[in-house]
Amino acid sequence: MLISVPARIILQKYKLVSVDAYYFTMQKLIMILALIPLFHLAFRNEEKQSKKTTKYSTMKMNAGIVTSYFKETKDFYIRVLHFEIAYENEFYVLMRAPGTKDHISFLKPNHVSQKPIFHPAFPGKGVYLTIEVEDLESEYKRIKALGILIEVEPRDEPWGERHFAIVDPNGIGIDIVTPLP
Repeated sequence: MLISVPARIILQKYKLVSVDAYYFTMQKLIMILALIPLFHLAFRNEEKQSKKTTKYSTMKMNAGIVTSYFKETKDFYIRVLHFEIAYENEFYVLMRAPGTKDHISFLKPNHVSQKPIFHPAFPGKGVYLTIEVEDLESEYKRIKALGILIEVEPRDEPWGERHFAIVDPNGIGIDIVTPLP
């Protein structure tokens, strides 16, 4: 590597750095500068790989419950869980969990616009929802103050959650959880 004569004189005269140290520092700097485009290329390739689509298309899911307790269910999810109505008509309501993109829908049974597969009402057993909250104790106190029966009192579980459980008008268990620190 060449160093200009004036720079060499200044380095040696004022003993700012030895010429050998200067060469070594410059070599490291040039190596680092040479590697930057390679790192950039590697990160771009990684980004492209993560954007590649799989052989399956992206899906969005929401659960739907056919219910004979349509009005009671809608009121429960609004009053107790603070869900919002995303869409509603006379036989269907799509509800969004607060602060999320998560949805659940409820449908009246035996509606003429629906195919037979969507006619029977949910029988009230075998389904549960899990709702994660930031402040479990506050939610517990708030829900209990509404007069909602607490089926499972707050407790810590060995798998790393604290939770309590309630039941909606359809018999669906609602497990309200927060991760343990």
